Amino acid sequence: MAEPAPSLRIIIADDDYLLREGTARLLSYVAGVDVLETVGTAEALVDAVRRLRPDAVLTDIRMPPGHQMEGIEAAHAIRRDHPGVGVVVLSHHAAPAYAMELFREGTAGLAYLLKERIGDVEEVVRALRETAEGGSVIDPRIVEALIVRRSRGEGSRLGELSARELEVLREMARGKTNAAIAQALVLSVSAVEKYVGAIFDKLGLTEEPALHRRVAAVLAYLRSTDPDADSAGQGG
Repeated sequence: MAEPAPSLRIIIADDDYLLREGTARLLSYVAGVDVLETVGTAEALVDAVRRLRPDAVLTDIRMPPGHQMEGIEAAHAIRRDHPGVGVVVLSHHAAPAYAMELFREGTAGLAYLLKERIGDVEEVVRALRETAEGGSVIDPRIVEALIVRRSRGEGSRLGELSARELEVLREMARGKTNAAIAQALVLSVSAVEKYVGAIFDKLGLTEEPALHRRVAAVLAYLRSTDPDADSAGQGG
């Protein structure tokens, strides 16, 4: 018999009342998930985290008063003041610059998902649990956009990767284990391990144990070379 999932205490923040309460209802049906509170502003979110000390929070990227990137600002404040609390940011934007802004101070305990994922309860809960444990998650569509952009850029180190290494990198950036990558690409696990080693070597990256390594490695390189990394505009 499978072990029950550990308890997950969360707070939900979104200025859209119906979406906020609907999401809370969906997640409350998941075994082990306890929705402590729902709030409508970034300020209220930060206050709720201070009072309730949840395991993780789920927040929209845009909230009052400015409806710009208050969710990301709140995420940075929460991770700074309460490093044990994971933060999953939801956004309508598939533009890589928004994800880059979220991860500019590090990736540990942070996730960036497109809002269309909200209907996939299992995926949302997985992201919440991952961040609560200090890991990181980034929506595969964002990763794909980043990789495609950089692979086309002149002088990109991604141009040094073989076609197979690029396939492995895409799967790696989606958070898959070596075994899962091997299954997806019909390779042996040992072959995947060799490809992963070659990728890190060619990109000049190291694996940092405090971070979700696959996601962090891709972001670390792409952040340093993406001209739009510091130009996330308004919107959410």
